[in-house]
Amino acid sequence: MTKILYRVHAVQRMFEREIAAGKVRKALEAADVIEDYSTEMPEPSRLIMGLQGKRPFHVVTSENPEANEITVVTVYLPDPNKWKKDFRSRK
Repeated sequence: MTKILYRVHAVQRMFEREIAAGKVRKALEAADVIEDYSTEMPEPSRLIMGLQGKRPFHVVTSENPEANEITVVTVYLPDPNKWKKDFRSRK
């Protein structure tokens, strides 16, 4: 089983935005990857979409496959001015 680590920043943002840890975990399990930054970072990183009710949120992760760990870097609500209606594609 993959270990999930949360950076302090991510926990603060989840609290501010009222996004439950269980919803973040479900998003990670579903792995609905909307952007892959693996070629840009030293560790594989991804932008994953999740839902809390009908409200979409994005999770930025960094992965360490050797340690079987995923680090949640931040969690945010996508800005409708920057994302298309599906919140999966940038404008």
